[in-house]
Amino acid sequence: MSTLGQPIKRVDGPIKVTGIARYAGDQNQPAQLHAVFVASVVPAGRVAGIDPGAALAMPGVVRVLVAGDMPRVHADLAKITVPPLATRFMPMQTDEIVHEGQPVAMVLGETLEAAEAGAAAVKVAYERAVFVVPEQAPAEQADPHKGSYSMSSALEFSKGDAPAAIGAAPVQAGAVYTQPSRHANPMEPSAILAVWSGDQLTVYDAVQHLPAVQNAQAAAFGIAPANVRVVAPHTGGGFGAKAFIWPHEILAAMAAKVVRRPVKLVLTRQHLYGMVGPQPQMTHEVHLGASADGKLLGISHATANVTGSVDDYVEFGAIPGRSFYACDNITTRHRVRRGNMTLPTFMRSPWDGPGSWALGSAMDELARSLKIDPLELRLINYAETDPESGKPWSSKKLREAYEEGARRFGWRTRPKGGTHDGYWRIGCGMADCSQGQARFHSTARVRLRADGTAQLESSFCDIGTGPATIFPQVAAEILGLEPGQVLAVSGDTRLPYSGPTYGSGTTISTGAAVQQAAQRVRAKLARLAGWPADSVAMRDGRIIHGDDSRTIQEVLDEAGVSELASDGAFDLPGGASVDMGTPEFPARTFGAIFVEVGVDQDLGLLRLRKATGVYSAGRIINPRTARSQMIGGIVWGWGMAAMEASHFEPSLGRWLSKDLAGVPLPVNADIPPEIDVGFVDEFDAKAGPLGAKGIGELGATGVAAAVANAVYDAIGIRIRDLPITPDKILAA
Repeated sequence: MSTLGQPIKRVDGPIKVTGIARYAGDQNQPAQLHAVFVASVVPAGRVAGIDPGAALAMPGVVRVLVAGDMPRVHADLAKITVPPLATRFMPMQTDEIVHEGQPVAMVLGETLEAAEAGAAAVKVAYERAVFVVPEQAPAEQADPHKGSYSMSSALEFSKGDAPAAIGAAPVQAGAVYTQPSRHANPMEPSAILAVWSGDQLTVYDAVQHLPAVQNAQAAAFGIAPANVRVVAPHTGGGFGAKAFIWPHEILAAMAAKVVRRPVKLVLTRQHLYGMVGPQPQMTHEVHLGASADGKLLGISHATANVTGSVDDYVEFGAIPGRSFYACDNITTRHRVRRGNMTLPTFMRSPWDGPGSWALGSAMDELARSLKIDPLELRLINYAETDPESGKPWSSKKLREAYEEGARRFGWRTRPKGGTHDGYWRIGCGMADCSQGQARFHSTARVRLRADGTAQLESSFCDIGTGPATIFPQVAAEILGLEPGQVLAVSGDTRLPYSGPTYGSGTTISTGAAVQQAAQRVRAKLARLAGWPADSVAMRDGRIIHGDDSRTIQEVLDEAGVSELASDGAFDLPGGASVDMGTPEFPARTFGAIFVEVGVDQDLGLLRLRKATGVYSAGRIINPRTARSQMIGGIVWGWGMAAMEASHFEPSLGRWLSKDLAGVPLPVNADIPPEIDVGFVDEFDAKAGPLGAKGIGELGATGVAAAVANAVYDAIGIRIRDLPITPDKILAA
């Protein structure tokens, strides 16, 4: 029986629920010092002076490091782009302050308690400057030199004449839609342990891409990447917050170099807010024009997001406007509002998550104006090809997802909007789900041993999504083994290079490298057995050619070797490190989300009663782990829709609440007992040889729009400002 497509349990589950798994903050080294930052309490200005006297007098406090104590970053760091650097601004290099929460000093102690007490005793004098509240700043053109990802070409897009087409359209809809900043708040805070041995640096880090940290640390100190080892066996959630290299990682390594002892830094929850960026607050201006029969004549989607004062982070939230629906006239635009804040960053699901909220809401408003069912409106405007390029998709089975989702949810027999169930008024809504598919250059090694076991090796991250479960399934399928006979070894830059664990790109990329490595091992075994590599199969620890078969042990013993090893790679066209599909076939994942909500208009309460998501996402390697990812994404989307916001306090220039006590998050009581998730049968050979695509972010897209649309269906009130909290329902 094929191991692919089997709902195998997570192999890392037992070590995680029993506390055996070791995360970055669990690592320790002899003679290590504990580090705690002293963070700026002002959002702009400069450090006028630091008095460490009281801290240094405390038992266990070893050193108070300030900007003058720290090594200067090497010129090579300027060659590293943003991203993978989270920001070009490096604190504690000068006395400049660009946002509240910025590190201005670092206290090193023999114990964590000593370092914490010392940090509280350090006295900092500031020379304050006028600060800019990002949300109050004007929307401006982003600077292509302050960002990456081909920013200049992505900032604006136009085909046809959207303003004219919308202006002439008999039916128009759209408005301004807003969403707040949100912090990822992974369960494990960012943490790093830095250890020097001569000019060799080892860091145990909480990351989403080990080689990026390796290259950035090497550049910061002007040493060869081979002199830097990054170890991250497990990362306790990332959601984008650990995708790029933040200053605290380099500062910890600097501190270890200065004191010539290992330095361990675990950011507090409060420091996470000041030192790791959020998903930015955004405004979307969406306008749609359509014919009387529902055909889209024009789409205009313009966004503006807050960003820092030093770098420009652009949340490309208008990309859905040029990707979701067929239309001859489309214009999209991205702007930024610069101010004194921590630079924003990726968060599940970047770009399409925010964009699907605004566009999905506008499509529902258009459907209401046309008196057309929202699902039928989407079918009328189904994009058979990529609206931006006109090229065919690598694969797309969204029609099938629409139909299956509608059937499972009961969309066409749903209760009339506003139907009462006691105090609750019931509403139903739906929206499109879609995420651009990132692909990353990746490599892997597979070793086949004489005892019929195998080991796969790659530096991919385990951030809880299940790669250590599904990659053995891939190798086992080719080598004729049970998945339990294949061990995945990861989380170390001494292993073959793996691309990042973000952009939903791990399975499609590293999975393909594992597949090729296993195929090459099988070919080697066939040649040792004297058979053509393209005419053998493997099953139950045997290699088979026609009616003949031999055990792995027999073949390797006869050849006098104990194991066979081969490397595999997933290479991108032109030697690129990342793309969004081949030049001929752009890649995306697709789906539809249907929800039923209850609204108590007297109390302003909103409850999720039912949710069904069906997705077109390529080959599903493991339905169990895939379903888990989609459920998590839908819950994440509910948090975005109804609960979560990081509020910026304009008079102080800082986040109002810096811990989970002030951030409502979804819990079991907020979510119905069963979330219905399904996948259409699909194999995307054009996106990659494995036929699979990524799903880690897809489930979070579309949910906010579906919820807002359901609220309108229930009470006839359109809320365009997330999250949909009781005060907004009561005010409306």
